[in-house]
Amino acid sequence: MRAMILAAGLGTRLRPITDNRPKALVEVGGRTLLEITLTRLRGFGIKDVIINAHHFADMLVDYLKQKSNFGMNLEVSREQILLDTGGGLKKAARFFFSSADRAEPFVLHNVDVISSIDLGRMLQFHNKQHALATLAMQDRKTSRYLLFNSDSQLCGRQSGQDQTAPVPGSGENVQALAFCGIHIISPRLLTMMMEDGAFSIINTYLRLSAAGERILSFRADDYYWRDLGRPEDLAQAAQDIEQNASLA
Repeated sequence: MRAMILAAGLGTRLRPITDNRPKALVEVGGRTLLEITLTRLRGFGIKDVIINAHHFADMLVDYLKQKSNFGMNLEVSREQILLDTGGGLKKAARFFFSSADRAEPFVLHNVDVISSIDLGRMLQFHNKQHALATLAMQDRKTSRYLLFNSDSQLCGRQSGQDQTAPVPGSGENVQALAFCGIHIISPRLLTMMMEDGAFSIINTYLRLSAAGERILSFRADDYYWRDLGRPEDLAQAAQDIEQNASLA
């Protein structure tokens, strides 16, 4: 199984910490966000990972060399301009097509989240449901929601007071959930990304879901999860890791 870590963002919410380093190299409890994410992936047997980079990309590349790639097979996908989640994945698509098993699902993971979400269970759900993409979701407050119907199928999104109309046929029991920044994706999706340039992968998901493809939610309510986008989040995460070493 392969994975991609999304690490190209500017980390504007973490300034001034990110004024002199990429977000991926910000530390929590003495370890970088990138190391924490790589350790989590390696714990699930994933050794082949591509990481996108833009902000202080050279620093990230040098860091991986100094760490001997953490004993993993790592590649860096440099972005001259930020391509967002969808554009970044599309640029890195050849990494997944070069795999011996091109049909095997892969993980897409934000570098700025920490969680105890069981990727093994998530993969089992993905395969059992024959999903094109499976998104880790929680029932919690957020500024942006994704909408799912009673069959766990993506059917819209909501940001503040703005909400897209649910896909026709979604039914009445539509639930707004918060995305955790962790996906499991079947490589077939890579051939279906018609969008170009910089674009959010959520746009692709919504388009494909409306066309009948299975874009599903994996409920992760019972797992620990924290966004690491602000300095106060880093401080809280450090405390959480100190109390529960398995998070790191």
